[in-house]
Amino acid sequence: MRGERIAVTGIGLVTPGGIGTDATWKAVCAGRSMARTDPDLRGLPVTLSCRVPPVTGKHPGSPWRHDRSTRFLFLAAEEALASAGLAGKDWDPARVAVVVGTAAGGIATLETQHRKLLTAGHTTVSPMTLPAFLPNMAAGHLALELGVRGPSLQTSTACASGATALITALLLLRAGACDIAVAGGTDAMATPLCAAAFAKMGALSRREHDPGRASRPFDKGRDGFVLGEGSALLVLERRGHAEARGARPLAILAGHGSTSDAHHPTAPHPEGTGLRAAIGAALADAGAHTDDVDHINAHGTSTPLNDRAEAAVVRDLFAARHPPVTSAKGVLGHTMGAAGAIEAALTVLTIARGTIPPTANFDEPDDTTAGIDVVAGAPRERQRLGLALSHSLGFGGHNTVLALKSV
Repeated sequence: MRGERIAVTGIGLVTPGGIGTDATWKAVCAGRSMARTDPDLRGLPVTLSCRVPPVTGKHPGSPWRHDRSTRFLFLAAEEALASAGLAGKDWDPARVAVVVGTAAGGIATLETQHRKLLTAGHTTVSPMTLPAFLPNMAAGHLALELGVRGPSLQTSTACASGATALITALLLLRAGACDIAVAGGTDAMATPLCAAAFAKMGALSRREHDPGRASRPFDKGRDGFVLGEGSALLVLERRGHAEARGARPLAILAGHGSTSDAHHPTAPHPEGTGLRAAIGAALADAGAHTDDVDHINAHGTSTPLNDRAEAAVVRDLFAARHPPVTSAKGVLGHTMGAAGAIEAALTVLTIARGTIPPTANFDEPDDTTAGIDVVAGAPRERQRLGLALSHSLGFGGHNTVLALKSV
């Protein structure tokens, strides 16, 4: 199975840019930040977040039974299956896998129920607390919702979790353990506890007076990220399987690389050694070289340390080609465990539509981020993109790179 190409045949997106792929793509291409002052974070050192807009009409899942992050996942699954031509679930349920990445599981549920325990007593705690909170339950609930009986797995590599889920699905397909994989990530960490903790670490932007300019990847004025939330799911299948059922691939997931920094619990290696190795592994798996890369969807968090290390790696490895670089976090904020999947989906769309979205709020590099071609101001259209990389990094020193090719 290893030699067969893995196709992306469906995408579902739920992000601060909107509900659905088209809404998110339009928002990212417009390059306007979704950051706002969040009343739920009132009284905290930082009150900014990028929230998913309210859902109108029928919403799969129920607030008393499913965490907010899981309900995002259900919405993303509906769109992903419809776009893949699988809305009727014309499949063998034993041959369908579900792989979901998350950094924090149902953290909003845990915080809410813990407050109830402390303020109103144990009798007020919901019996659904554990099924809604436990990190594995997003994948479990989605498998139940879809009625599939193949492998159901949860991955957690902090902010690389969604990308790790896609790698896990890729490996399952290559091993022949399934024919279709519904894979991606979800998180809803714009909560008081998470916001307070990230603020205490100095990771969040303090640009309270100008929320729309707070998240600014690779820019000289960057001072931290903005908390986001959302979900993305991709439908993956071996290309032969997709073509046999008449599905048209959007792109090919051609390679992957995963490494560990073994450097620091939260800071990336200053020289990006783990990211360099992950890029090399992804390109080798895809049978490609640095000169073949036409675009990079960067992790680009808007934090001084991440952007410095990532820019250094891109500048050094791609000095001969200078592929255009973008980061969606200027628009969507940092969606945590969902980020790697959301950005992989955007990379697929970039390839399929020949358009590279801009990096919001990138005005001027500093001496640590200069020398890379950051797309800014407006999308670059009519691009011929054969191979693109999507970087995802996470606390714990996780480095994950996906190599995606045009069909």
